[in-house]
Amino acid sequence: MRDGSQIVNGIFVALVLIPQLYVLTRPKSSRFCQQPLLNNLTACIALSFMATGFAVTFTLIDPVPQSFKAAYHGFGLVSFGQGLCTIVLTLKAKQCVETTPELYYLSLVLSLCCILTTVFVLVKGGVWIVTHRLP
Repeated sequence: MRDGSQIVNGIFVALVLIPQLYVLTRPKSSRFCQQPLLNNLTACIALSFMATGFAVTFTLIDPVPQSFKAAYHGFGLVSFGQGLCTIVLTLKAKQCVETTPELYYLSLVLSLCCILTTVFVLVKGGVWIVTHRLP
């Protein structure tokens, strides 16, 4: 079963990191943009590598230590904050579509992913509260 999990992890890593690294290496991405979208992309890539590490570790360790779970939740909060920054920077960077189109559109996609992930976590958390915490 772990081999299957590692294959799924590999697919998700490819789907997440390859577009980010592609846009990072594009010559147009280094052009001037009023908002620091390139810096934001670099932070997103770093967090993507960290998420990959957590995913691989979760598939290899059983049972997962409590300290690792706490670190993962802290990472989740940092990722949420990064997602909010991505949304705000993207909303303020409409002029950047002219100078750095790939970077701007990737920021739009990352913003949408953050919104969808937040909705998913809120719904899942709400269902968990209703089923496990309410009498």
